[in-house]
Amino acid sequence: MQTRSEPNLARWPFFAGDVALLGAAYFVYFQSKLPMGAWQLFFVIICVAGGAVLGILPFLLEYRLAARLAQADALSDAMSRFQNVEKLAAQIGNATNQWSGVQEKAAKTAELASGLAERMTAEVKGFAEFMQQANDSERATLRLEIEKLRRAEGDWLQVVVRMLDHVYALHQGALRSGQPRLIEQLGNFQNTCRDAARRVGVTPYTAEKAESFNAERHQLVDVDAKPAAGAKIEETIATGYTFQGRLVRHALVKLTETNAAEAEQPAIKEAQDQTQLPLAEAKV
Repeated sequence: MQTRSEPNLARWPFFAGDVALLGAAYFVYFQSKLPMGAWQLFFVIICVAGGAVLGILPFLLEYRLAARLAQADALSDAMSRFQNVEKLAAQIGNATNQWSGVQEKAAKTAELASGLAERMTAEVKGFAEFMQQANDSERATLRLEIEKLRRAEGDWLQVVVRMLDHVYALHQGALRSGQPRLIEQLGNFQNTCRDAARRVGVTPYTAEKAESFNAERHQLVDVDAKPAAGAKIEETIATGYTFQGRLVRHALVKLTETNAAEAEQPAIKEAQDQTQLPLAEAKV
């Protein structure tokens, strides 16, 4: 397609006429007495309208000329493309022939893939039968090993809980003694032991003084006793434990109510022995 230069129309004659008409309108307005007469007003309107037309006319002419040139270019481009239709038809024919060859190769590939899939299915079936036979004996062995691991986990959990109970008892004795250095040393020792237990998933917890009784986390010394609504905790007698987020033992607590304290006095010895009992709630 040939490159055409943009139409360049001389605009200064139109602008000169526009200026002349606007000057004539201003001259009439300047020379007339207000209010102007009908003929004078009509002449001013004609001059202003003519100036506006002369100002717009060169742009309209350039637009029409550019539109005609664009139509001519489009027509020339369409003619050149129409001349290439035969070449395009030849290319389409070649592409059709190539596509036929691709289809033949695809059919052969699909046939090979089907045979390969059948052989793979047979191999997978044989392997599955072999694994089924091997798994029957291995499953029994794995069940036995899992049971051993669970029993071992329960045993070492019992050991860790017993050790933490003794450490807590030592720390409570230090608190009752009132010796600051002994309290500090046993407190550091208890924190170290608890940090080591947390690394294997055992987390001890105690109830704060004046904390509300929660049956899901706390337990009274007298198991059959029923605390009143809004009962507050006086102290923690035995630490509660969780293992990997599961509760394994409730914290043994003493309430502040007088009736609860009187009911718990006969069972203090039982509370001391509670830390030596197996973890009935632990499910490992």
